[in-house]
Amino acid sequence: MEKIRVHYDSHGNTLNVWFEDPSTEHVCEETGEEVILVKNRRGKVIGFEKLNFLPKAQQGVKRLPIEVLVV
Repeated sequence: MEKIRVHYDSHGNTLNVWFEDPSTEHVCEETGEEVILVKNRRGKVIGFEKLNFLPKAQQGVKRLPIEVLVV
């Protein structure tokens, strides 16, 4: 399994999450919920982009609420 990559763009207010190599992106599909699915050539979802993602600022530092579960 590859590393999960998370990128927050504070200027565009978008959160990008990739489960596989972002360079294999081939097509994107809008879900209508301000979420864009990122797919490879085989149509497998390799990540997503959340539009209008605005994390709460705490004490001047922006923190992303991420939970990691390892099974």
